[in-house]
Order: sequence, then C-alpha cells, then structure tokens
Amino acid sequence: MSEKSPLKVSFVTVTEDQQGQRIDNFLVTHLKGVPKSAIYKILRKGEVRVNKKRIKPVYKLQMDDLIRIPPIKVAEREEFVPKNLDKISALEDAILFEDQYLIVINKPSGMAVHGGSGLSYGLIEALRVLRPQEKNLELVHRLDRDTSGCLLISKKRSILKGLHEQLREKTMEKNYWALVVGEWAAKIKNVTEPLRKNTLQSGERVVRVDEEQGKASHTRFRVLERFDGCTLVQASPVTGRTHQIRVHTQCKGHPIACDDKYGDQVFDSRMREMGLSRLFLHAHDLRFLHPKHETTMHVEAPLDKALNNALKTLRAK
Repeated sequence: MSEKSPLKVSFVTVTEDQQGQRIDNFLVTHLKGVPKSAIYKILRKGEVRVNKKRIKPVYKLQMDDLIRIPPIKVAEREEFVPKNLDKISALEDAILFEDQYLIVINKPSGMAVHGGSGLSYGLIEALRVLRPQEKNLELVHRLDRDTSGCLLISKKRSILKGLHEQLREKTMEKNYWALVVGEWAAKIKNVTEPLRKNTLQSGERVVRVDEEQGKASHTRFRVLERFDGCTLVQASPVTGRTHQIRVHTQCKGHPIACDDKYGDQVFDSRMREMGLSRLFLHAHDLRFLHPKHETTMHVEAPLDKALNNALKTLRAK
C-alpha cells in the first residue's frame, strides 16, 4: 500500500445521487482507505464542515450542500488485477440488460457474488474491472455461489435505495427454477417453515427449520414439469433468508438435485450419471419497477448448457 497525502482542504458539492446519505457513510465511501476511526475523529473535532457549519456524524446530506474535507492521509490500495481475465471478460456476454442506472446479469454457477472467505474476487469485483468508469456498482441482492441466473446490480446509490425499498416492500418478484427429487404434490403451494442459520465448528453455514427460534420464511411453489422420479418446480421466495429455497424443498422431502449441503445422495448420483454436476437451482426471471423510469421490467435468464442437457435427457426418458 502506498500513501497519498492531500496538503490542502477539498470541497465537495452534494449531488442528487448523494442526498439523504449520512455524512459519516459518505466520507467512508469518499475517503477510501481512511480508517473509520480517523473519519469519526475529524468529524468530532469539527474539521468537516457542511455549509461552513459543524455537523454530527448522523447529519443527512441535502442537495447542493458544500462539504469541507480537511487534509487527510489516504492509504491507496494496489489496483485489483484479477488472474482469470478470460472468465471475467466472458461476463460481458452474460449481461441480460444494462442502462445508465443498473445491470441485470446471468450469474454463472460456481462464481461467488463477492470476494471473501478465501476468494480474491467475486462477480461484483469482476464487474468493477469490466466497468471501471462506474464508481458506485453495488449488489442489490445475492445468489448462492452454486446458483445461477438473474442478479441485479445498481450503478447509483439512489437506484440501490429504490430497489432495496422494493425488496423490503416485497414488490420485487423473483422466480427460480429447481429440479427436485420425487413427485412434488401440486397442493404444496406455500412453504412457511421458519428458518434458523447455524454456524458449525468448521465455520460452515447450515440452515435448519426451527419452529422456536427460526425467522419467518415464505416460499411459493408451482409445478412446471414432471419426470420419472423428479419434478421441475418454480420457487418464488417472498422472504429472502439464506438457503431458503434449498431448505424449504428439503423440509418437504424434495431436496434439489446436486445440492451438496441439503441433497439426497442416491438421487444426486443418478443425476451425475446423467451428466449433471452442479446444483439445479436457477434464478430464472426477475420482475421489478425501474426506479428511474418507473416502468415494469421483466428480465429472463436462459438456462445454461448443463441444466438444459439434464432436462433434455429427462424428457428423452
């Protein structure tokens, strides 16, 4: 890490996209590399001024506010240079929709949405390499590493805020396709078992149904297609708990194909013999209101080759 040290006071005028943000959160983003303790110190000492006045860390920025930022040492991180550039450039072809406000991408199975837990980078870091001019790319929601399909990324803070509101209000519709073991009963249309997240000694996260301490969870289901010994279902999560669809199918006795955490080993070996080596869970389509244009967006992500081939083989049987 190197250090740059601006020797003079700088001034920033608040834009429409920044209004409503707390001053402390704004400074954390604006002064990348500066420890939070240093940011709160300059706020506490009154060195940060808004419209020439001292402000508290909770102050919410208003349009055209003039922020005075004192000279401060910023640790400049080495630019992230990923090793697997082919994999990253292939993401360009996975973009389903893009405008100046947001991106919808067909996330490949096996790629984490962000770096961490031993991973140097994930999809969001890769997109920042592909779109270096976009300084505010953020994940709107998440998908498990092995799940493929529609993933929404915002380009502006105001867009992120608007989409998060739709998630909170449950007006965004997310439909997943899952291949499950056995014959899913058509009468099972709503699964509402409460779910609790547990961390094992190994550090692995496992989610279980827990009637006493679990969080309220709700997934809607409908049958799409029936095969010999398995069913293709559409799962529409109303809440957004970790591993929700995977555990809700498992608790009904119909785990998802090739789920290494919650699956059925006998069924999974049969699916592997057919050539399926990945979790058959795909975020098939997404319906939401575009926060800027206020038009209804409906984006579909095509199944990858592995999932399509599995369905073709099942239909042939």
